[in-house]
Amino acid sequence: MASIKPFNALRPHPESAAQVASRPYDVLNSEEARTEAGGNPFSFLHVTKSEIDLPAGVDIHSQEVYDKAKENLQELIGKGILFKEDKPCYYIYQLVMNGRSQTGLVCLSSVKDYHDNVIKKHEFTRPEKEKDRIDHMRTIKAQTGNVFLAYRDVMEVNALVNGWKMSNKPVYDFTATDGIQHSIWIVDRDIVVNSITQLFATHVPATYIADGHHRAASAAKVSAALPDNEEAKYFLTTIFPASQLAILDYNRVVKDLDDLSPAKLLGNLQDDFYITLSPEPVKPTQLHEFGMYLEGQWYILTSRKGTYTEDPIGVLDVTILSNNILDKLLDIEDQRTDKRIDFVGGIRGLEELEKRVNSGEMKVAFSLYPVTIEQLFDIADSGNVMPPKSTWFEPKLRDGLLTHLI
Repeated sequence: MASIKPFNALRPHPESAAQVASRPYDVLNSEEARTEAGGNPFSFLHVTKSEIDLPAGVDIHSQEVYDKAKENLQELIGKGILFKEDKPCYYIYQLVMNGRSQTGLVCLSSVKDYHDNVIKKHEFTRPEKEKDRIDHMRTIKAQTGNVFLAYRDVMEVNALVNGWKMSNKPVYDFTATDGIQHSIWIVDRDIVVNSITQLFATHVPATYIADGHHRAASAAKVSAALPDNEEAKYFLTTIFPASQLAILDYNRVVKDLDDLSPAKLLGNLQDDFYITLSPEPVKPTQLHEFGMYLEGQWYILTSRKGTYTEDPIGVLDVTILSNNILDKLLDIEDQRTDKRIDFVGGIRGLEELEKRVNSGEMKVAFSLYPVTIEQLFDIADSGNVMPPKSTWFEPKLRDGLLTHLI
């Protein structure tokens, strides 16, 4: 069963919340972060992307960058922009995007649960990305990045969370520049805090990493390096019931056709797919349907029966694309390391795929139908892992609103 606990969050005063809150470190490059934080000394990007306060060209994985992050965090605390909650609390975090809302519980999850597979994974991690978060966390003595977890709905938890929202006012309630509304309630009544802890301990057999595999893995390794640090035995998470989550498509663009001509690629694709010309961009509407953009033309690719397996991994569209196109035809065997492929989150739209192909940067683009939350659960339960970059969740939690000091 899931072991969670409340914590004394480091957080901004309400009047500064909108200025402090920043998009996650891994959705912005350094230049984008520098632009976004421009003129805003309170932006939490000064902590999560601290290279923006150093000369351009600095190695973003250097100790100089992590030291600057520590300095910037301490400055925000010293100026009273951030303060530490005086008692352990749970926090309820609601996001509203395009009229659709989702509400999660911000808490600490157990590193032991991570090791014992009570917190289930569906992706491999990359050592260099882990090291970055480990060095950042150990230097600043804080977990700034939230791990996004999901679980199968528990009626009693939903009722408790909804009841608290209805009977209490949020401490933060603002709409960010991208139009997403962020609202946070503090759950500080001991009897309710204890009820939440107990409900997870008795009704939630497992939670699932939806987004944040590298942050979770890094927290576990920092914990192992600090065996006497009680705070490091837990890590910062926000847990959402499955019914409230939406997974977006995670699309692919490829730089070259591995010596195939476009005509030859189309010919080879017919072994595994039915191919139809499309007069408009293709956003797949069902499983095993793909869009392909090649030489200014969109195609609908529909998998032929018998060209994929029905096991939890084989039935995924990302697996079918990988096996029957990327590996088989384009010689891309490892999407984690091959420099010829890139990934485009569905939030950017099909226009981004067209743009990158039309510019000549990429040769071909593929649009996919999103993985479902039940597919994610099934794969994690089976002990398997998805191909890299299989899921894209929106909206994203903001950094800086709730930080866990270790």
